[in-house]
Amino acid sequence: MTETSATTSAAGTQVRDLPIEPLTAEAFAPFGTVIAAGEDGAPFGPGDAQLVLSQGTPRFYIMRIPGRGLTIGGITRHRLVTQALASVGGEPWVVAVAPPKAVEDAAAEPALADIRAFRIPGDVAVMLHCGAWHAGPLFPEGELRSFFNLELADTNVVDHQTCLLTDIYGTALRLVG
Repeated sequence: MTETSATTSAAGTQVRDLPIEPLTAEAFAPFGTVIAAGEDGAPFGPGDAQLVLSQGTPRFYIMRIPGRGLTIGGITRHRLVTQALASVGGEPWVVAVAPPKAVEDAAAEPALADIRAFRIPGDVAVMLHCGAWHAGPLFPEGELRSFFNLELADTNVVDHQTCLLTDIYGTALRLVG
């Protein structure tokens, strides 16, 4: 994690800046796969998303979420399933991610220094590896946007682990850039 500045909130939580990086397949590889448009009929290959949906009923839906701004105090993972996300309206958005370490350990937490942020162009999707930590989709407060989401029908009930960065590290991350 590269810091550009830090402040302390009125509640005593330190707020650190985390630069938002441009999305490339190589930079995002530790966290998942970038899914870009390809020619129709192209055969499945190693650059395609390797989906893991075998632990239940796949669910593809459109979620409508309000903008929560670009400061995060927590980060979540799903240990049993990949998750694919894309903007319905083609607007860019931001995601904060950390690599899927100790996926078998339900008590594991991400290292603050491992968290990175990426700007996702509106014309691509991303697939998160099983156990990849994520916060997002993120975009400005006051906006309401829709996103395609592919996970399992019960992911948010039986496979939803959140690490509160503000509790564990006393730190929130402000995504900038």
